[in-house]
Amino acid sequence: MSLTDDELTRYARQIVLPQFGGSGQQRLKAASVCVVGAGGIGTAVVPALAGAGIGKLTIIDGDAVDLSNLHRQPIYRTREEGEPKAALAAQFVRRLNPHVVLDAIERRIDAGNVESLLAEHDLVIDGTDNFATRLLVSDACVRLGLRLISAAAQQFQGQLGLFRGQPCYRCFVGDAFDADDCDNCAELGVLGALTGVMGNAAALLAIRTLAQVGEDAAGKLQLFDGLTGDWRTMRLPPDPSCKACGTR
Repeated sequence: MSLTDDELTRYARQIVLPQFGGSGQQRLKAASVCVVGAGGIGTAVVPALAGAGIGKLTIIDGDAVDLSNLHRQPIYRTREEGEPKAALAAQFVRRLNPHVVLDAIERRIDAGNVESLLAEHDLVIDGTDNFATRLLVSDACVRLGLRLISAAAQQFQGQLGLFRGQPCYRCFVGDAFDADDCDNCAELGVLGALTGVMGNAAALLAIRTLAQVGEDAAGKLQLFDGLTGDWRTMRLPPDPSCKACGTR
């Protein structure tokens, strides 16, 4: 997939990276990414991916902007309270990078539509704020054979993982949270800057994965402590009894 003169100039600072180059940029242009959730995580993911030159970006969110969102969702404005997040996020991307093909879906993802919404993407990034939705998305990605990046932030703690086949996200959290659809952010709180850290980390992981640069991070969970600034990585074992990806 060739790059125009405008794209070569726009992405020059990453094309010049020896590990990345023109081939990495072409892989990004050919890629289709679905971002589930245009909240704290998603509003960091979307600008980073659009700026990097992802070819097609689907943004799924059924919520509208609320004043309580603005401390951690910087692409929205006070005057946009009550307007749909997916449409506003798409407007932001159009102003940032006209080369990105956009699909803004103003719907909540559920069991009835999850597979049709996620299908035909190269990668899914889940930035939703409850276990029930994250497990719904993960299970669908397993069935569809899609790579999934799951990112979360709560209080001062963040987590990030790339899942491809086994182990899946359900191997990590189990089955106890299938009905947990509460807004954890509203109940427990979150530091606004933390969602930016985790969202940008998720975007970086997506870019590395799609451009095929750096180490393969599948099957690892990265944990970030916002109070100390420390990262630690743990390897996730597959669960043979997992009802999504297990062999038993």
